[in-house]
Amino acid sequence: MPRIAAGLLMFRVCDGRVEVLLVHPGGPFFAKRDAGVWTVPKGEPNAGELASTDDELLAIARREFAEETGISPTGEFLALGSIVQKGGKRVHAWAFRGDCDAAACQSNLFEMEWPPKSGRRVTFPEVDRAEWFDLDTARAKIKESQIPLLDRLEVSL
Repeated sequence: MPRIAAGLLMFRVCDGRVEVLLVHPGGPFFAKRDAGVWTVPKGEPNAGELASTDDELLAIARREFAEETGISPTGEFLALGSIVQKGGKRVHAWAFRGDCDAAACQSNLFEMEWPPKSGRRVTFPEVDRAEWFDLDTARAKIKESQIPLLDRLEVSL
């Protein structure tokens, strides 16, 4: 069965320009990478969690956004459809209008063996930072497969 994820794209309008909140993945693999690795806050369903309807997927997206940013998303959610990432994961996404201090975002943590084959377990934030970007800059920062989500948001506003 193909892997799925659900996420939310927070946006705001400042001085007539649309800006979106993207997150940078935490952990050692992305520490020195920037362009092409930022993402919409998103995540996969928990084991046994239903994820077959839009309502179920939106609930997952809201939970994952809160886990990765520390912000409980509210308001109206605009469906952006889905995209398929390079590894085959289908990502369902919604946009919502909001605002926050990106520097104050706080992510949940994950644990992994680091360095590999060392036997040592290290804890990292799932997201190490969040930042607001105008749409042109966001297109250069975000994973290439997620660019259509930015395009769909722009067309819908």
